[in-house]
Amino acid sequence: MFQFLPHSVLQMGTIFLSIVIEALPFVMLGCVISGALHVFLTPERVKKLLPKNKVLSIIVGSLLGFFFPSCECGIVPIVHQFVKKDVPTYTAFAFMITAPIINPIVLFSTYIAFGNSIKFVVWRVVGSMLVALVVGVWLAYINKENILQQTTFEADCTLEETEHTHEKETFWHKCWSVLTHGIDEFFDTGRYLIFGSLMAAAMQTYLPTGAMLQLGHTKILAILVMLVLAATLSLCSEADAFIGSSLLSLFGNGPVVGFLVFGPMVDIKNLLMMKRYFKTSFMLKFVGIVTVVVSLYALAI
Repeated sequence: MFQFLPHSVLQMGTIFLSIVIEALPFVMLGCVISGALHVFLTPERVKKLLPKNKVLSIIVGSLLGFFFPSCECGIVPIVHQFVKKDVPTYTAFAFMITAPIINPIVLFSTYIAFGNSIKFVVWRVVGSMLVALVVGVWLAYINKENILQQTTFEADCTLEETEHTHEKETFWHKCWSVLTHGIDEFFDTGRYLIFGSLMAAAMQTYLPTGAMLQLGHTKILAILVMLVLAATLSLCSEADAFIGSSLLSLFGNGPVVGFLVFGPMVDIKNLLMMKRYFKTSFMLKFVGIVTVVVSLYALAI
């Protein structure tokens, strides 16, 4: 039917569909969790649950992912809802950074992908915790600007005026509100997933990956190449370890660990979904800090 199209276009379409099909269930799950947070989580409960000390709060946020697992495909709506509910940004982003990596499914898949080797699991967890700590400290003590988009912030203020009605609703009404909010969030966030997946598919198809692989002769260049590949491929964190292990003989331990740590934090589809909620200036700083910390960590391995 589509044989008249160039082979590269057909290849791009196949990659695009595979990314979307892989990501959609996790995005939907993330949006439903976002709806639950919207209905059941109040700022007062947040204040009771989180430590007053900022560093301890960052550590708590970093560890939440183990007990509250989420793929990076659906993490953005959850983090946005955390920030709306007065969870400190340094705690919310520490969770966003580590949750796609330290959850049990990803840890097990990483262990299996590298031939039952525990060292790559440890390196991946330590790297994610280190990045979460650095970003958390930056948000807690250095960054002073509001990170939310102004339009989103104004919409949130409007929602806050009606949130008190949730307390008077029955449990089943609240469950319906969870689904309603989750569906609205899904269609709002889904368009950015589509655009991001399309861009990632185009880059995978037309970016000269073979030429990039030839650049990996020195360790620092190999690390940078692997970071670009991680962002471009936009793989799900449950599957990226198998790709990383296939590149181990070509690039070595450090660059592959950088690939495993960087990918779940920064990829094309996630950045476009983040763009819906967060300011561009903040996102540029966030990507810059993550890139520097991951590069130095990979260089040290």
